[in-house]
Amino acid sequence: MINYYQTFDNKFQKCDTCPVDSWINCIAPTEKEIKFLSSKFNIEQNFLKSALDEQESSRIDTDNEITLIVIDCPVVDKSEKNLIYYTMPLSIFLTKENVITVSVKNIEILNALISGKVPNAQTKDRTRFILNVILYATGKYLSYLNQIIKTSDRIERSLSKSMKNKNLIQLLKIEKSLVYFSSSLKTSKVTVEKLFRGKFLTLHEDDRELLDDVLIEIKQAIEMSDTYLNITTGIMEAFASIISNNLNIVMKILASLTLIISIPTVISGIYGMNTPNFPMMDHWWFPVSLSFILMCLAYIMLKKKDMI
Repeated sequence: MINYYQTFDNKFQKCDTCPVDSWINCIAPTEKEIKFLSSKFNIEQNFLKSALDEQESSRIDTDNEITLIVIDCPVVDKSEKNLIYYTMPLSIFLTKENVITVSVKNIEILNALISGKVPNAQTKDRTRFILNVILYATGKYLSYLNQIIKTSDRIERSLSKSMKNKNLIQLLKIEKSLVYFSSSLKTSKVTVEKLFRGKFLTLHEDDRELLDDVLIEIKQAIEMSDTYLNITTGIMEAFASIISNNLNIVMKILASLTLIISIPTVISGIYGMNTPNFPMMDHWWFPVSLSFILMCLAYIMLKKKDMI
């Protein structure tokens, strides 16, 4: 799907054609649409197809005076009961007259652009447009990280009361999300640092200040994701140790109870063999009393050794 947009009075308006200084938004383009973009904007088809790889990491490349900037955007999946966070690459092609974005799915940042939630994103200033998109994507990382932190705290409180598998599975998904965020942010940091050199984009002083803000937010997001990844990993390891310790305690108690309960079985077995001349064979109360006394002694000994 290909749509054309231009900004008028700080608002994005959809166009029927592709005017100069416009934004071309391509979501999951077909083979026919890829050929159209390739012929119209002189972009290699392989260059466009590489943008459709969901595993594509953040990078910068150039070909035929076309600059490709790939950024990893944070995405939240709300289709399941528990929110799942991951990243999705957004490929931005900078041509002489237009900005083209290509993505596999309709991610949130594209809707934010159309609805005007990305401030100062003007199609006439293509460099500024790209930098504001990157800044907005970085801000979403921080927003989602705060949500993850709150969810992690809630799960930790639930686990302290009852260790249910669903809480542990959700905590594992959070850890996975933080790994995605951390790796994506680190590659995005390298990409922004390359942009800062001014080799791929013509930067004015205001652009450098904006890019500096992007770099600061990325570093903050990296620090947050790494910190809470370590905390989440520590929580998982701590609760794994607690579960293992609880299992050992249960097994220890069961083994001790089995030992105590086996005493009457042994005594009754001895006295049930009808062995002649065995002491107190004619007194039924003796084996019962002996079993009771031995059970009490065993309980006291196990209690002293903290086995029960």
